Amino acid sequence: MSKREGAGGGVVLLVVAGVVLLAGAAYAAAHTIAGDKVPRGTTVAGVDIGGLSPADAEQALREGLADREDRPITVDHDGSSFELVPSDVGLSVDYAGSVAEAGGGDRGWAPGPLWDYWAGGDDVDAVINADGALDTLADQVGTPATDGDIRFRRGEIVVVDPVAGETFDAEAAYDALQDAYLDQEPEIELPVVAVEPEIDEADVQEALDSFANPAMTGPVTLVFGDSPVQLQPRQFARALGMRAEDGELVPDLDDAALIRLVDAGVSEEDAPVDATVALVGGKPKVVPAKPGVTFDPDDVSSAFLDLVTRPEGEREMKVEATVAEPDFTTADAKALGITEKVSSFTTYYPYAEYRNTNIGRAAEIIDGTVLKPGDVFSLNDIVGERTRENGFTEGFIISDGIFKEDLGGGVSQMATTTFNAMFFAGLEDIEHKPHSFYIDRYPVGREATVAWGSVDLRFRNDTDHGVLVHAVVTPSTPSSQGVVTVSMYSTKTWDITTKTSDRYNYRAPATRTLTTADCYPNTGYSGFDVDVWRYFHEPGSDEVVRTEKFHTAYTPSDTVVCKKPKGA
Repeated sequence: MSKREGAGGGVVLLVVAGVVLLAGAAYAAAHTIAGDKVPRGTTVAGVDIGGLSPADAEQALREGLADREDRPITVDHDGSSFELVPSDVGLSVDYAGSVAEAGGGDRGWAPGPLWDYWAGGDDVDAVINADGALDTLADQVGTPATDGDIRFRRGEIVVVDPVAGETFDAEAAYDALQDAYLDQEPEIELPVVAVEPEIDEADVQEALDSFANPAMTGPVTLVFGDSPVQLQPRQFARALGMRAEDGELVPDLDDAALIRLVDAGVSEEDAPVDATVALVGGKPKVVPAKPGVTFDPDDVSSAFLDLVTRPEGEREMKVEATVAEPDFTTADAKALGITEKVSSFTTYYPYAEYRNTNIGRAAEIIDGTVLKPGDVFSLNDIVGERTRENGFTEGFIISDGIFKEDLGGGVSQMATTTFNAMFFAGLEDIEHKPHSFYIDRYPVGREATVAWGSVDLRFRNDTDHGVLVHAVVTPSTPSSQGVVTVSMYSTKTWDITTKTSDRYNYRAPATRTLTTADCYPNTGYSGFDVDVWRYFHEPGSDEVVRTEKFHTAYTPSDTVVCKKPKGA
């Protein structure tokens, strides 16, 4: 090659290099000018943002679409319509996302995005946030489906029928809301879409057949040692339930409710409780004994749902437990034969609050006393000492032939009423003492007084049956007398008749003049003697089998004159 040819080639290389450098400089200049701006001529929802930086483009969109925020959108659904205000329901424009979607932002050095900027953009839809509006629509449109269910109430099965609901197509609604937000006359229509319940009729029927109906067929028995605790469907139903799980109803158990039921059938604090008899609805009823039981609640609850579905004859389960049996069993209580009212007696008393308190408290303690054959009733032992701590207050008593105030005044009214109920029940009188002088609201010769530590009312149940004592008091008022009734329940052993003699051997009262601070004046009356006979008959017979005589000698009730102490 000649020197001339070599020099020409170098020039060409220099020229090419220069052109490349010029082209690169031009590309860099074009990139610098375009930067992260939105392509020229671009509009978003009709708002021109072409050539603007992202920040300026966002501001332009905010200003251009500001009226959309408070322009209501009419929603038509199932023949009715309502309005959504975008700003109230979270329906809004994603301004930054709209600018990015339109091409604004860092475009790098790739020639395509740079070409888009210089070649011009398009009319682009705004990016709309509609999730909040969908939540609002879900609250206002359609109804949720109702799952089928089975419930247990008062021992009965209650079936909740499944009901289909309705809603709207969320994806279509989302698209419609986006379009409506930007329309000049925004309105959308939401078509109804059926929603089927998760628990349908077939699921309910399966649950009825496999669990609910078998569970309610009869009682179940839990055996603690030798002590069975039987639970009726009306009792254990409150612990049963069903819950939806994986599209079906499965049995459910309220463990705490079940254990409360079991605990009610055994005694508290692991100690046995003897059976007894009590009045229920006015009739004597055996209250079953309760064994003392210590057991693990999990041993009961873990197997109970299986137990209630077993067939008749197999609905019994032994529970591992430590058991203490009661001394007086349910069978023993039934053997007492307390089945009917065998006597009842009523007395009346004048108004006094201390009487209401003391007689009412004594009745409360006596009521429900059960006497087994051979047992002795002692009013003092049962009622206890008449103290304020025991619920008693001060009232009038008879002491040394005159009225005094002391705790428990008035309790003798309960003693007299109880004595007469015992008298007509034909029970054995062991100890009774009439008042020292006669009180005319009591049956003459058939009454009793009591005093703690000295005078008691005692009688024995000398029949072959148990005796339940029922005592009730209707308090007195300033305009009405108080009423005391004592009744005896047992099996009828005797019919009782009685006779009272005329009063005889009268004794005149004396006059006492007292100067003590606790003196209470009294107009005296005579004492006398009287006799009362009790006749025993076989039930339904007029023949007298046995006769008993009670003799009472009443002292006079002295006249008391109260005078001031000397020097007072």
